[in-house]
Amino acid sequence: MAKSQQWQRIPTELSLEQFEQFVLPHLTAGSRGPASKLTAHAIFNYILKLLYLGCQWKALPIAMDRHGRPEIHYTSIFRAFRRWQACECFDAVFLASVVRLSHDQLLDTSIIHGDGTTTAAKKGGDNIGFSGHKHMKGDEVVAFCDRNCNVIAPFVPAPGNRNESPLLRDALPQVIQIAREANLDLRDSVVSLDGVYDCRANRKAIFVSGNFGSSGTCG
Repeated sequence: MAKSQQWQRIPTELSLEQFEQFVLPHLTAGSRGPASKLTAHAIFNYILKLLYLGCQWKALPIAMDRHGRPEIHYTSIFRAFRRWQACECFDAVFLASVVRLSHDQLLDTSIIHGDGTTTAAKKGGDNIGFSGHKHMKGDEVVAFCDRNCNVIAPFVPAPGNRNESPLLRDALPQVIQIAREANLDLRDSVVSLDGVYDCRANRKAIFVSGNFGSSGTCG
């Protein structure tokens, strides 16, 4: 029987069991104001839905209660999002996911791939700039993943009109920090990059990091 293939996907909704196992231990509770009408699980799923849809907060689809009114106001969800963001809860959730992948031996860091991608944003938002190369307005991120396409470091965002090459020097320390906190050994790893990152400053940043034993490749 052929071995089943594992697929990576961006979650748009978590079950209660998944939330309590992977997310809840890293979230903080508010200390002021009235208690929320919804559980942290429901609020977190609303945040996932908004990130997936890419809509404005006021356009977030809210379910109705038994009286036919929205079960929660979007500003309450936004306040929870800002609190968790300020307390670095999302960073803790991401780090825990990398640690879990490493513990389950699902990471292959023999080669680490780094690349940037640009997302169109026609109606505005954060980090917006017009890219003359790609002829669109939006933002871009630089991401690092292992050979199994698992993202192993937080994205480094920038306006769409920024050159990707200097962003590597901001993204690389994120990789090193996650590797140290997750006990990942990158001393024999090869950094595979797109040709746009091929410059002396980026090569020096890779070599002086002290965590990569093999040379980086660009192409």
